Amino acid sequence: MRIVVLDGFTVNPGDNPWDEVAQLGQLEVYDRTQPSQIIARAEKAEIILTNKTPLSEQTLDQLPKLAFISVLATGYNVVDIAAARQRKIIVSNVPGYATNSVVQLTFALLFELCQHVAFHSELVLSGQWSQREDFCFWDTPQIELAGQKMGIIGYGQIGSRVAEVAHALGMEVLAYNPSPKAAPPYQPFAWLSLEEVFSQADVVSLHCPLKRENEQFVNRALLQRMKRHAILINTARGSLINEEDLAWALDEGLIGAAAVDVVSREPIDPGNPLLKARNCLITPHIGWASLAARQRLMRMTAENIAAFTAGQPINVVN
Repeated sequence: MRIVVLDGFTVNPGDNPWDEVAQLGQLEVYDRTQPSQIIARAEKAEIILTNKTPLSEQTLDQLPKLAFISVLATGYNVVDIAAARQRKIIVSNVPGYATNSVVQLTFALLFELCQHVAFHSELVLSGQWSQREDFCFWDTPQIELAGQKMGIIGYGQIGSRVAEVAHALGMEVLAYNPSPKAAPPYQPFAWLSLEEVFSQADVVSLHCPLKRENEQFVNRALLQRMKRHAILINTARGSLINEEDLAWALDEGLIGAAAVDVVSREPIDPGNPLLKARNCLITPHIGWASLAARQRLMRMTAENIAAFTAGQPINVVN
């Protein structure tokens, strides 16, 4: 089997070898692949691994040997799933590999907005603490989360774990899922409508997959329902949010703050309105980037390939 990796650099920038995958076939790894280079690099491949390099219907038409695509991620919207199905190309993803890391980043973003740790450290290092008359000082409000309401949009592996941590911090959990599941054993917890979560929560955290029907669902109308002190966090997919509407809501003081690890176009466009928005924290899609998560991704990708070659594919999304 010839295996071609179209964009392997972010999975393995030098600390996460492809050894487990290399044992399964003739492996060819490219750090990055432009759309115009896909056919030349992959036309003889039976297996393609892609993270963010798109595989459209037109591209799949020009890959006659392709039988299996393993997406190096949980989200698989970079592949035209319907076109792959029509051509009997199996597509698998890697679910759950980054759950711990994304949950951790979600709260890192929230804690930073609540206490501005880095900002206060910079003030100390610049000499401001030594110049104060009192034994302590703070230049931003210090927010305690216990007793506040955490709204979870999307109650899958990540969303449910975020809810557990929020509960451990003493927060009341409000959740929305298109198909509500059994409620967890802890209280207080409530299933609510999407609009109710946005209206009642002090913090709203997005953990849903990107689909056609929910693209930019976080818009001006929904943001206007939020409390004026509320915080919006997005560690899921950038295109879930209408970024112009979010920048407007922040600048108008309709919500308190936002933190996003993902944006609609990555790398971020210099003209993205969130770059100049008030009280907006942006990180460069690092929720999945811990070595532990990327090692799990590599191992599970190898398992996907091995299962496909054995005739029993796993984690199939089409």
